[in-house]
Amino acid sequence: MNLTVNGKPATIADENPVSITDLLEKLQVEQREYVTVELNGDILDRGDFEGATVKDGDTVEFLYFMGGGR
Repeated sequence: MNLTVNGKPATIADENPVSITDLLEKLQVEQREYVTVELNGDILDRGDFEGATVKDGDTVEFLYFMGGGR
């Protein structure tokens, strides 16, 4: 399956749709408990990670929001 992940081409071996939870594992995304996922331009609720799936040609962004500053 060919995806665009954080603006770069990525390939995973699965042919079938893969849940966001499984995709996070397969791509070894760090700090999974803090990541926000955007799938094809839509921000997903964390509770939807198991039910939302990616398929060939999808675009996924992994975002981390950080506070701080003065």
